[in-house]
Amino acid sequence: MAAGATLITFDKVWKSYGQGEAKVHALAGVDLAIRRGEFVAIMGPSGSGKSTAMNIIGCLDNLYVGFVFQGYNLLARTTAAENVELPLIYRGVAARERRDLAMQALAEVGLVGREHHTPAELSGGQQQRVAIARAIVTRPTLLVADEPTGNLDTARTHEIMELLTRLNTELGLTIAMVTHEADVADYAERTIRFLDGHVASDSKRLETAQ
Repeated sequence: MAAGATLITFDKVWKSYGQGEAKVHALAGVDLAIRRGEFVAIMGPSGSGKSTAMNIIGCLDNLYVGFVFQGYNLLARTTAAENVELPLIYRGVAARERRDLAMQALAEVGLVGREHHTPAELSGGQQQRVAIARAIVTRPTLLVADEPTGNLDTARTHEIMELLTRLNTELGLTIAMVTHEADVADYAERTIRFLDGHVASDSKRLETAQ
């Protein structure tokens, strides 16, 4: 979808760990911007700075941020609907409204009829859909996805990435996704590659000519 106003800006951001000779610059004067409505893939080898950048983005307390992780992080003895309701409980939303919003979010990720299933009764792909529903139930400004398909096979990976693409285009959800997989990054409209604490490249996907 067409990108809107700038949502996140890094202006010469530095982040260091350790001291003295052991000091490491995880980010070394990084400049980047993510605009509202973009679907951005964040790539780079271990130690490149990509995870540090995402952690900084995730700690912004003036945004509503939803999170999706590789390991799903669902409560094992809790139904899909109850898992999705959790962020709303923390916000003090009334029980009836919580359930209505959870059911809506589950419908948006294609899990109608699975509301009362526990994680053990769901496939890996379905569990990740529950995690995505939990992340979007609060209608966040930004969805941060950290290796969202890392535990999935090729077919389920395709399904989850198609879902994220649809949420980006239909709901206008801004997505920043960390991935090591080039074929997963290809779903994003823009790819930022980190290397040694710097942005090594920042490119947009070339659209196929009609």
